[in-house]
Amino acid sequence: MLNCFKKSISTLISLFFSLTAYSGVIAGLVTDAQTEEPLIGVTILVKGTSTGTTTDVDGRYELKVKEGNYDIIAKYIGYKEVEIHVGVKTVGTELSIKMFPENCNLDEVTVTARVRKDTELIQIKEQQSSLVVQTGVSAQMIAKTQDKDASEVIRRIPGISIIDDKFVMVRGLSQRYNNVWLNGGAVPSSEADSRAFSFDILPSSQLDNMVIIKSPAPEYPADFTGGFVLVNTKQQPVKSSLNISVGLGYNTNTHFKEFLRSKGSGTDWLGFDNGFRGLGAGMKNPLTAYPASSDKIDPLANSLNNDWRINTIHPLADIKLNANYNKTWTIDEAGNLGLVASLNYGNSYKTLTDMENSLYGPYDTTNDKEVILRKATDNQYSNDVRLGALLNLTFIQTGGNNIFEWKNIFNQLGKDRYSTRDGFNAQPDKNEDYEYYYSSRTTYNTQFTGKHTINSNYLDWSVGYAYSNRNMPDRRRIERTDRTDQRMSIYRISREFSKLDEHIASAGVNYKHDFTFSEISPTLKAGAYGEYRTRTYNTREFQYGWDPENSLPSGFVFNDNIPESVLTDGNYGPDKLYIYEEINFLNNYKGRQSLACGYLGINVPWKAFNLYAGVRYEYCLQTLGMNTKQFEESMKYTDYKYNDLFPSVNMMWKINSCHQIRLAYGRSVNRPNSGNLHPPSSMTLILAAM
Repeated sequence: MLNCFKKSISTLISLFFSLTAYSGVIAGLVTDAQTEEPLIGVTILVKGTSTGTTTDVDGRYELKVKEGNYDIIAKYIGYKEVEIHVGVKTVGTELSIKMFPENCNLDEVTVTARVRKDTELIQIKEQQSSLVVQTGVSAQMIAKTQDKDASEVIRRIPGISIIDDKFVMVRGLSQRYNNVWLNGGAVPSSEADSRAFSFDILPSSQLDNMVIIKSPAPEYPADFTGGFVLVNTKQQPVKSSLNISVGLGYNTNTHFKEFLRSKGSGTDWLGFDNGFRGLGAGMKNPLTAYPASSDKIDPLANSLNNDWRINTIHPLADIKLNANYNKTWTIDEAGNLGLVASLNYGNSYKTLTDMENSLYGPYDTTNDKEVILRKATDNQYSNDVRLGALLNLTFIQTGGNNIFEWKNIFNQLGKDRYSTRDGFNAQPDKNEDYEYYYSSRTTYNTQFTGKHTINSNYLDWSVGYAYSNRNMPDRRRIERTDRTDQRMSIYRISREFSKLDEHIASAGVNYKHDFTFSEISPTLKAGAYGEYRTRTYNTREFQYGWDPENSLPSGFVFNDNIPESVLTDGNYGPDKLYIYEEINFLNNYKGRQSLACGYLGINVPWKAFNLYAGVRYEYCLQTLGMNTKQFEESMKYTDYKYNDLFPSVNMMWKINSCHQIRLAYGRSVNRPNSGNLHPPSSMTLILAAM
């Protein structure tokens, strides 16, 4: 015991001296002596020792040393070396350093480099120097957080919220008021009734950076009010490499526990439907061919999947696989070719039990009480399978004046879910609902771009194509209620098939020229953008029925185990349990949009002030096709034309290296999408302090 006590005392004494050995601190700011700009990455050394550090993004540094006198050396490429003698006290010493540029005559040297935007440092500097109000997140931060998809990444940006784990909300405005571009081109929506890009479909391993533009500018689309999200995938690699990672996840509420899923249908290991959900040959095409009338349909005769049983499994763990391959080649004297390839796969399970799912009407002010339309508890068992691939090729011509890129990204997300609901409605009737749900979302995006620099002129262009598909085959529901005679009985059994396809072709060009006058260096910007998109949505719904005089077992509607005892092969037939279609062509639509844009802007910096103003013109032609009759296809097309000018002004006053004030004004629009035919126009005024 005595030896242990002595060892403990010795350890505490050693720890005390280790903490007090470096009780002095030298800290300060390193700036350019002429411009007073902070210098990033300056090497700070204590002469005659190995102690040293570098300045951060704000030009600040900190050295921990003992009390005493030291010679501090500051080194930076292109600047004269600085050596300062300083005395250090316990309370710390503030030592700011001004560095002067190295004045010497050098031969002409041409340096070519690409700005990498996948680091935290670059994102902070871009936010500070941007002509508009923006914020973002880099691949470096993404790698630290271990977020699995873009929805988890983007929620880390201040002012951003995520709805339903996939839709972005900027400054409190819902998804339809925001716009998204991927690698400089438009992306399609996966939702049938709104413009909403699903961020959960993009794996985080494919991202280089994400930037949120919060103020209007002439080069950005006017069709956003909350925020304009720029998503950029990985680009030219720095060096050749191969990285393979495997991740396992464990959830105490899911893994090694009972997990319920449909036995008769499922998801294959790649996230696609395993083929058990499609309508049979007798039903023809599930989304384009309709029966002549609501005749009785025999499920067995039409090869429908009639297995409604539930299977119990015990998931062991979630799995996440990722492989990245980077390669660079030098092609004689022509230039450098870079390849970035990525393949990722994920399979995860989630169990959510005892979730309250309630629906309320307008508050009853007369009786001072809430109006309950539904009060229920839900249980959900979800299995998500994700598959993604990325292939980017970049060619940089010798000299760096011409850069060509071909970017491809493919993602598939399949969700297989079984849900139960137990509760009451407004009558109040007791309700029991069971849902068999599967949906798959597929996106593909390809782009060919070029960037060219000639003296003070900069030109970039892009041509792209994007495709999105959302397929929901055979969403099945069983609903039971005690509405009739206070006994739980079958209220409705239904099946739904829906499919959404969207295609986008886009092209754009941007030009920039830098002028140099005596005191100011303005920049002129001009460009054009064109886009054509089509969208098709089809849905069919079927209900189960039976005649009062049928051959089904007596009291079958009161059976508690419907999948095992009612929905079986022996109970199907035209005179037993059959299905019929709830024909409604009004739910289907087709749409197309043509968009032509042009803009002109000028940026004028003057000392601590910066003014960026411009105007954007957009011509939009939308054509919406909808059926005018419920029971037959009767498509009618209507055109909607819009011609608008969108002015914008962004002003910035740089108080010092750490603080700035921004004022932005602009006009924007929120055009209709799938039904809303009256686009609101708005003025935006933003005041931001940074």
